[in-house]
Amino acid sequence: MSENSNVNTLTSDIPLHLHSPRLGFLCVFSVLCRYLHLDPAEEYKMNHKRRGLALIFNQENFGSTSRAGSRNDRDKLLMRLTEMKFDVKVYDNMNEEEVYKSISEAAEADHSDADCFLLVFLSHGDKDHVDTYDGQISIEDITSPFKGDKCRTLVGKPKIFIFQACRGDKNDDPATACDAVDSVVEEPTGDGARYTLPAGADFIMCYSVAEGYFSNRNIASGSWYIQALCELFEKYGDSLEFTELLTLVNRKVSVRSVQCGDSQKDGKKQVPYFASMLTKKLYFRPKK
Repeated sequence: MSENSNVNTLTSDIPLHLHSPRLGFLCVFSVLCRYLHLDPAEEYKMNHKRRGLALIFNQENFGSTSRAGSRNDRDKLLMRLTEMKFDVKVYDNMNEEEVYKSISEAAEADHSDADCFLLVFLSHGDKDHVDTYDGQISIEDITSPFKGDKCRTLVGKPKIFIFQACRGDKNDDPATACDAVDSVVEEPTGDGARYTLPAGADFIMCYSVAEGYFSNRNIASGSWYIQALCELFEKYGDSLEFTELLTLVNRKVSVRSVQCGDSQKDGKKQVPYFASMLTKKLYFRPKK
């Protein structure tokens, strides 16, 4: 449809006796709002009895070494997710067997009365795995138990996975922007329609950094990514669509630079990454 035909369609909805400048503007505005209104079917249903289960795996200690600052990430996440009405479970310094067991129990639980599911893993890591206290676990092994063919009560519901971990050993170098930076198929319809979804649908994978790169953490305040995520959850978590919020997190983290007195690291950058298999808009509006 051409632009002119769009305009004609809009203006044809306005009664002829309202074509005065002032009333015409108000009517056009009203019609535009109606045309731009999001179909409720295009939003995830978030009015179940419970917000849902949120698991936080905080891997801070690894024998003789530790991830200083991770406790701050854990505590901030616990506070924010509790405010968002999640049922939060925190697991500290678990070994590989314990992580598998906790994930299995969560996947086998009944999520029928829940809006969604969320899991956060705070640890060391590499391209396709994260570290436990005594070993490693692949990201695929973490997510696959929650796919639709295995966890039936989460079918059609958002499944959010957040990973704060390195995904390689490269540091991102700064680049000068050209613009100024202002901060350091047809579907069935009708009541009788039945829908099927791929088993991997409705996942969103959120990473503190792109594959191959190093993820920065302040030993006093916590990781750049989790602290930014929690800050923006506090400001916009109940109003902004989730992928839009993640884009703001990307922005907030990307304008930071390493300042540690090490000439090899000073000035290095980081940008988070997310991959969405969501099929609808996701809003965490306040629960009634």
